[in-house]
Amino acid sequence: MSVTEAKPPIDPALFRRVMGSFTTGVTVITAEADDDVRGMTANAFMSGSLAPPLCIISVAKKARMHELLEKAGHFGVSMLARGQETVSQHFARQGATEPDVSFEHIEGIPVLAGVSASLAAEIDTRHDCGDHSLFIGRVIGLREFGRAPLVYHAGKYATLHYKKEVPADPAIDFWELEPN
Repeated sequence: MSVTEAKPPIDPALFRRVMGSFTTGVTVITAEADDDVRGMTANAFMSGSLAPPLCIISVAKKARMHELLEKAGHFGVSMLARGQETVSQHFARQGATEPDVSFEHIEGIPVLAGVSASLAAEIDTRHDCGDHSLFIGRVIGLREFGRAPLVYHAGKYATLHYKKEVPADPAIDFWELEPN
């Protein structure tokens, strides 16, 4: 079949399962406008650039957070720690219980307290991406707490188990500035 021939459509359920096979961290995206702080659970978060420091979040256009991000012009990313499943469920509007959640601020931008790490970013650009928008944020503040992360794989929360032995080969540096 050539590239120009009609192909059957991608099965949405299969697409979700395949994309869910990629293990990710769990984050809560936060923003504030007009004294209204909101949060949304997301795993569509990634680093974008080291110089300048940029990160990217993907938010559904129909999500309430989308409009708030455009209004606020900034966002916080709180990387959840192991054991914070109820926090994730709360901000995904799936939790039956109300977790004890408190906010702190980095450069005036709200983030969750008690997480693995967090950052604050000012929105640099927004790009349409199908039914989502990609928000590229210029990172203006960071915090790291050294707590083990909460991870997500195939629709389930998981925990990392670190290898104890030292690898024979040096670790891959994904931030290598110059190719070898």
